[in-house]
Amino acid sequence: MPRVQRARITDDEVIELPINTQYLRRLLSYLRPYRRQVVLSVLVMLAAAAAGLVSPMVLKIALDEYIEPNRFQGLPLLALTLLAASVASMLCVRWKVLLMDISGRRALATLRDDLFGHIHTLAFDFFDTRSAGKIMVRVINDVNSLLDLFSNGVVTALTNMVTLFLVAGVMLYLDVKLALVAFITIPLLLVFLLLLRPAIKHAWRVVRHKISNMNGYLHESLSGMRVTQAYVREDENSRIFRETNDDIYRSWMHASRINNLFGPSIEIVSVLGTCLIYYFGVRWMYGGDASLTMGTLLSMTWYAGHFWEPLNSLSNLYSQLQVAMASLERIYSIMDTPAIIKDKPDAYEMPDIEGRVEFDHVTFGYDPEQVVLGDVSFSVEPGQTIALVGPTGAGKSTVVNLISRFYDVRKGAVRIDGHDVRDVTLRSLRSHMGIMLQEPFIFSGTIMDNLRYGRLDATDEEVIAAASAVGAHEFIERMEDGYETEVNERGSRLSQGQKQLIAFARALLANPRIMILDEATSSIDTHTEILIQKALEKLLAGRTSFVIAHRLSTIRKADRIMVVSGGTIQESGTHDELMAKKGIYYELCQAQYRFLEEQD
Repeated sequence: MPRVQRARITDDEVIELPINTQYLRRLLSYLRPYRRQVVLSVLVMLAAAAAGLVSPMVLKIALDEYIEPNRFQGLPLLALTLLAASVASMLCVRWKVLLMDISGRRALATLRDDLFGHIHTLAFDFFDTRSAGKIMVRVINDVNSLLDLFSNGVVTALTNMVTLFLVAGVMLYLDVKLALVAFITIPLLLVFLLLLRPAIKHAWRVVRHKISNMNGYLHESLSGMRVTQAYVREDENSRIFRETNDDIYRSWMHASRINNLFGPSIEIVSVLGTCLIYYFGVRWMYGGDASLTMGTLLSMTWYAGHFWEPLNSLSNLYSQLQVAMASLERIYSIMDTPAIIKDKPDAYEMPDIEGRVEFDHVTFGYDPEQVVLGDVSFSVEPGQTIALVGPTGAGKSTVVNLISRFYDVRKGAVRIDGHDVRDVTLRSLRSHMGIMLQEPFIFSGTIMDNLRYGRLDATDEEVIAAASAVGAHEFIERMEDGYETEVNERGSRLSQGQKQLIAFARALLANPRIMILDEATSSIDTHTEILIQKALEKLLAGRTSFVIAHRLSTIRKADRIMVVSGGTIQESGTHDELMAKKGIYYELCQAQYRFLEEQD
């Protein structure tokens, strides 16, 4: 097994990447198929904004041309104008929400598909150093946090920027001096922005990390619930969960407090600007400025409020963007992780094979400072059954992992029928293999679904034949719905032996030319082991097979037994040959026999 530095579930992840506009561009590229909806939404929102700007102008006309001169006959028409503008604005906003909500959700679905698909291309060492819970956070929580940015933020930002310039133009048209008075406060807003921006960015990044910790710990705790209850760890696990939960609460409240400083800052600047308009406007109006009327003054204060509304909305968008960037950093930390084990540009499909396997001076280690296999060479003829034995950590599983190309060799080559496994496509390589790993994994669904997992086009008869061959048919038939019986995730309804038999039948159903069994007979009773041994004699015939087993009684009939120790093949031969040699294999057998006698 690889020796890797694995972070604890509750350790904080350190992702201190600068905000990169490339992230935002890559994210917005998912809206490219919905350009028409985005453009239409912007136009609709601009229409809504224009309708909203009608009110102050109507107020100015009403005061200056009708109320002050005591002419009231035009007021009903102005009232109808205000009503029409309000209805138009409401309908436009409703239409925009409908357009962008659908487009945003579709875009995020595509992003989630791409992320999930990329995860499938990553090598085993990626999963060796990351918990499943923390990976789930990226696919679910982090992607979901981008919804508001997609469905509302993009269009709102474009609309607010145009509205900002439109309002500023109207204010300058009404009265240049009062407009400049209002604009004096903008530098103060920029100061608030520069002071709060780094703190907001850091605070929301911390929140995302804490949520990741929570999901990672929760996933691990639920998966290991039986062990938790067996060791009476409930109280300790609850304490860790409370601490993790409290971390989220404290970090979220801290981020919210900083984030909420932005809104009041805008309000302070807005009120200051309005006060300045009133102060200078009244002084100038009563100082003899004939061009400045009461209607102009009131409409200017109203437009000033409309001027700060887009700024307030943009500030909220900025805070929203900070939250989104924290999620984007985490999403793209996975998306930008290269697929180390991948097809070469000129990789070709592996043709039908006989099953000849060759290790040509193979050297491999899971990290640069470690050598698990050193200059290993051997060849296996088609149809042979090879047993790999040796102490734990000697490199037995590494051998079969290299055949399946779960890892790449550091030096040398692994060939199948003369094809270097690095030169053929991964899909075609692994399609020739049936693999039963040390820990059988049963997926939620029916037993039939689990048996067909590696071969979806298998008929019911073929599935039943494979299950019968390994002795699984009888216990499956005794279940309430037979092959259609629903089993929970990880097969919690099944015994360890039953899970292994189902996994064994799943591997055999794929009808591979090369079969890999990694501790396939561990944790099962003697009766089940006998069933598997009988099935092996029949079903491994004609297939090249690699069998890893600590129970040496299960490999006595192998064509060749290879003893892996110290990173090399120390001994190789049949059971009788190695016993006569009285070397490492002989000592392993004697030690196991003595242990079994002591147990009796």
